[in-house]
Amino acid sequence: MNTKLLSALTATAAATALFGAGAPAQAFSFGTNGITFSQDTSVKFNFKESHGMYQSSLGIYSVENSATSLVKTLFSETKSSDNEWADEWKGTLGNTVLGGSEVFTFLANKIYTLGLDSGWGGSVYSTSSLNSGSQQAVFGQQAQLWSALDKESTNIFQAAGKFTNGYNSLFDGGTLIGFDDRGNSNDADFQDFTVSAEAVPEPMTMTGLALGLGGLVAARRRRASKTTS
Repeated sequence: MNTKLLSALTATAAATALFGAGAPAQAFSFGTNGITFSQDTSVKFNFKESHGMYQSSLGIYSVENSATSLVKTLFSETKSSDNEWADEWKGTLGNTVLGGSEVFTFLANKIYTLGLDSGWGGSVYSTSSLNSGSQQAVFGQQAQLWSALDKESTNIFQAAGKFTNGYNSLFDGGTLIGFDDRGNSNDADFQDFTVSAEAVPEPMTMTGLALGLGGLVAARRRRASKTTS
């Protein structure tokens, strides 16, 4: 590979890495302390599954002076579970929830929270302070948290409570978010409603990647042309 081509690719890779690496630092919070970003940030949410005998809905709420206001409903169950009590009232995509993906843009410097309404004692929020300090949600790297949400042992359920912050994984592989709806004496199983979340790449990042690929193709064509001539 010639020196000019190597330099061009190195510069493109560095610029793309810079755009990508800067993304996590832009998030003030994405966890049990609240949801805030320093610039407008789009996040894609995907429904994973639910467990519970109540028909639930998950929404995004704005927060001002500890008062919440529904901004957007992400997912609503059409029924409480796939097959009543089977598999701990398990609900899956296409059965209890029909639309599996939603994108929402969080506005810069606004405070948000996720809220689960299950008909059991009102709504619970992903921000613990809005539940009078009670933790009703967990945030964490998808594979690790999903393993902690084992469907067999309440002790393992409760161990998942250590997962309180997901903004780093939001930009790197996605974050898993699990809720406890206060049912079954508030058993802290955090698997009553689970979704994943992943930041949508910024246009500048995608443009950098496109330019890098375009430059690589053009360089290869010039090199091939010189070879044939």
